[in-house]
Amino acid sequence: MKKYHSTILIVDDDHNDLVLIEQAFRDVGVKDPIHLIRGGREAIAYMMGEGKFSDRSQYAYPTFIATDLKMPEADGFAVLEFLQKNPAWAVIPTVVLTGSRDLDDIKKAYMLGASSYHVKPNTPDGLQRLLKILHDYWMTCEVPQTDSNGHQLPTDSKGKLGERFSQPPDNVQNGRPLNGVLNS
Repeated sequence: MKKYHSTILIVDDDHNDLVLIEQAFRDVGVKDPIHLIRGGREAIAYMMGEGKFSDRSQYAYPTFIATDLKMPEADGFAVLEFLQKNPAWAVIPTVVLTGSRDLDDIKKAYMLGASSYHVKPNTPDGLQRLLKILHDYWMTCEVPQTDSNGHQLPTDSKGKLGERFSQPPDNVQNGRPLNGVLNS
């Protein structure tokens, strides 16, 4: 199995669920940083590097996100929509981990780019088994290379299959100019 540094973002408005999910990850051997985020609005601020999340040495760019759906203010759908609208972030594996079995919720989550959809198991052992499977799976996936701030490194698609897809200029990441300057 390929090993790389990962930063897990867990998004849920229920403090007990946040703690249980973090503990389940730790119980299956995850040693990488896990950040507990209280709701969709805070998750979006984390991704944007706003406020207290501007220190990327402390709040590293996430390489895996698990989000609940039903949260006040900004729900899990808002998180998925935000990620989908930002191509550099849309590649982050984002798993919906919720109590909802609603068929419309499942469909909308996938339409908004969810990598997978799981109903929260009702036992700690069930949660551990699910998170071990998810973590082990995502740790085998190839991911775009990023710098220490989490910005994707530029690639050269010339003459390759992906050439027909445009990429933002090298000085633009996540829809924003780097260093506040956009070169034309």
